[in-house]
Amino acid sequence: QVQLVESGGGLVQAGGSLRLSCTGSGRPFSTYEMGWFRQAPGKARDYVAAISRSGATLNYADVVKGRFIISRDNDKSTMYLQMNDLKPEDTAVYYCAADRGTPLKTGHVTEMGDYWGQGTPVTVSP
Repeated sequence: QVQLVESGGGLVQAGGSLRLSCTGSGRPFSTYEMGWFRQAPGKARDYVAAISRSGATLNYADVVKGRFIISRDNDKSTMYLQMNDLKPEDTAVYYCAADRGTPLKTGHVTEMGDYWGQGTPVTVSP
């Protein structure tokens, strides 16, 4: 299995940027498809983005497309989420997830996640 730790969250003004990181330990990072999810206060956890094992295939939720960029560096066992043009509605706890299967190929990205990090909070002020 893999252990995941997110970092990089914080407080930012609307229109600003943040970069989140998710670092894995344990089983080799490259053996997992990875994704980002978020959960706003009082709401269910939502899918944000996913990336294939090689990093060649990316997928985004419509609400972040064009503003967020997902990437990974398998040599560093780390996945990133570059968040630009942040909006107050992006405020949430952001979680990274690792999946042993192929959710990008099957189209089940919103259901991915065999292993989860503890989350990092992001607050976007108006």
